[in-house]
Amino acid sequence: MHDLIDDDGFRANVGIVLAQEDGRVFLGRRAGGKGWQFPQGGMRVGESLEQAMYRELNEEIGLGPDDVEVLAVTRRWMRYRLPAKFVRRDQTPLCIGQKQRWYLLRSRESEPRFRFDLTGEPEFSGWRWADYWEPVREVIHFKRPIYSRALHELGRAALPNGLPAYPDWWETGG
Repeated sequence: MHDLIDDDGFRANVGIVLAQEDGRVFLGRRAGGKGWQFPQGGMRVGESLEQAMYRELNEEIGLGPDDVEVLAVTRRWMRYRLPAKFVRRDQTPLCIGQKQRWYLLRSRESEPRFRFDLTGEPEFSGWRWADYWEPVREVIHFKRPIYSRALHELGRAALPNGLPAYPDWWETGG
């Protein structure tokens, strides 16, 4: 199956914020030591958002529908452009960025059994629970605005105690 890329060159993608009861979130170390990020991945032609989310959840961290509860989904697509050096100009159709819908999930287990070996090319080599806003600082620079927007929208919609306070580094830009 092929990823879904729209006429404007944006790849349809789902992002997953997996939270614990205390508000901490899953942060995965990218395979090859290429930084930290949330699970995310492209939608395939013919998949619904929810199907893509559960497929990515399973492929990237080994969890299934019975392991999580869906708390919120962003209302509309959030887009970001890839920096020129990351655009693969040899691929057709050309993908210039991502358009994402984000899910906030709650783990049903306090210590989920994550697995990173369910695909031939694992996305993550490790993980940690992080404070709610920490991923905005940890993710690669061009994804920071979309992480902030997704965390704001999802947190306002679903966190029972409201959004966690911004950390000290938030005001200084990280």
